[in-house]
Amino acid sequence: MPDAPTVSFLGAAGTVTGSKHLVTAAGRQVLLDCGLFQGLKALRLRNWQPPELDPAALDAVVLSHAHIDHSGYLPLLVRRGFRGPVHCTPPTADLLRILLLDAAHLQEEEAEVANRYGYSKHHPALPLFTTADAEAALARVETRPFGTPFPVSNGMSALFRRAGHILGAATVELRLGARPLRLVFSGDLGRPHRPILRDPEPVPEADVLLVESTYGDRVHAPDPEGELARVVHEAIARGGALLVPAFAVGRAQELLWLLRTLEDAGRIPRVPVFLDSPMAISVTEVYARHPGEHDAASGGLSLVSHHLVRTPQESKALNDRSGFLIVIAGSGMATGGRILHHLKRRLPDDRTTVLLPGFQAAGTRGRSLQDGAHTLRMHGQDVPVRARVVTLDGLSAHADRDEILAWLAGFARPPRRVHVVHGEPAAAASLTAAVRARFGWTVVVAEDGQMVPLQVGEA
Repeated sequence: MPDAPTVSFLGAAGTVTGSKHLVTAAGRQVLLDCGLFQGLKALRLRNWQPPELDPAALDAVVLSHAHIDHSGYLPLLVRRGFRGPVHCTPPTADLLRILLLDAAHLQEEEAEVANRYGYSKHHPALPLFTTADAEAALARVETRPFGTPFPVSNGMSALFRRAGHILGAATVELRLGARPLRLVFSGDLGRPHRPILRDPEPVPEADVLLVESTYGDRVHAPDPEGELARVVHEAIARGGALLVPAFAVGRAQELLWLLRTLEDAGRIPRVPVFLDSPMAISVTEVYARHPGEHDAASGGLSLVSHHLVRTPQESKALNDRSGFLIVIAGSGMATGGRILHHLKRRLPDDRTTVLLPGFQAAGTRGRSLQDGAHTLRMHGQDVPVRARVVTLDGLSAHADRDEILAWLAGFARPPRRVHVVHGEPAAAASLTAAVRARFGWTVVVAEDGQMVPLQVGEA
């Protein structure tokens, strides 16, 4: 039947990046997430290729949250002809304005630097998208509250529930037709009982479920606060800097909160902490503007006890500081941003500690450090790695295997079919086996480029 509803996996299938899921029903098309590919070069090159859909034919985009691997393709989508609305929660809209404009600025800056120093194979090097493209995408954003259904297209409506991953992150329930058929997309699931944000909300039912699997093959460390305190003490003993590549959204805020809490409890000494990220500073201010999304037990966010580094000159000056200091800077997988300058300066020093506080995707500099690389390529140079590198997965904003299974147990009526997305192959396969063993559900790993029917029989 030509009008039978389908979902096509155009990203975040077999990988953790480039989230795009195209839903088609009754001649209408809606895109769940619109992310950039990051990490491996083969994935990044897909951003430059013609899209696997017709942007002009899309009725709408529904975003789960603001992270660039879920939203960063929007400027390209609009430049290539998309003219519909982009639906998201109000906090996500606030974050998008920061993240998309920053991403555009970085694209333009990297192209300019590549042209200046001649280390690009392309002449001239061009940005993937521009600030004007980002502004055009932001003009299409329409905000929708949690818990209230809203129309997406003719015969389709959607509902956001809190996902607890970052500020504004949502699970998406897409309802198709009058009956309706319910497609639920987990987006990126957060973790229960973590500071700052409210817990992920349960979903009562679904016909088809798309569930993330970033940490589908492991369980987070049970005491991340204690592990962070240990890393700080060991870094102090080494005598060098503690460098923390951190996502400006979510990770930076939790790290600031945890460091302040550990200091207040006397578990670590009061040490100089520098937040070297104008974007993270702006994002923290956005977090503060949405207290209704905070876990009441967290007591709010404060930047008062930390040093805020806004200008490039202030950032460069940190490299001349001796003695112990903590520098939190973007990006979270060391793919760009100010952290590269600190790594370039301090990785050759064996007194330096690098803390990787979360998942590092294949092909990123963070993953290379995690895997024990002896050199790291930055700004056209191979920088020797003599620093100590520590991974602290317990600070991840992604639910682990057991936390995903606990969220799945909240379905009052189980999905008739589950597609596992947003995970590297081993993690996706492991979660698939765990869901099958625990619940006996029909569950498969989504394949890149695959189109599958959504109708799964009568109720």
